[in-house]
Amino acid sequence: MIPINTSITLTDAEIELTFSRSQGPGGQNVNKVNSKVTIHWDLKHSSSIAAFIKRRIQSKHSNRINNDGKLVLSSQQHREQYRNREDCFQKLRVIIVDALKQRKARKITRPTRASKQRRLNNKKKHSLRKSMRQQRFTN
Repeated sequence: MIPINTSITLTDAEIELTFSRSQGPGGQNVNKVNSKVTIHWDLKHSSSIAAFIKRRIQSKHSNRINNDGKLVLSSQQHREQYRNREDCFQKLRVIIVDALKQRKARKITRPTRASKQRRLNNKKKHSLRKSMRQQRFTN
């Protein structure tokens, strides 16, 4: 059981952990220890979260979801496997908690007088610049 917040916990059956060798410098430790952690969370078949949360996660993190409908997260920042594992779980928590937040609808406002004036000034400058490029022949 992985607790996300007070109301949401993910079951172990929904999450698959894989371990592999990390990239980058580190010498003997990197070459012999599987410290990189990758989480595959079955988002499509998850019963722990509501459908609207799933849709938000799918739309916002579509680049992290594979063809099987699994959200894939990995971490290899730390030397120890357990710290990378905790880092992956923290990334997952942040994604889910962010999807729980209700987005505020934008309140429609009218343009201010100053913004209208700036727009008109820019139009005049642009028009002047274009008219200066024209060649005028007088007889």
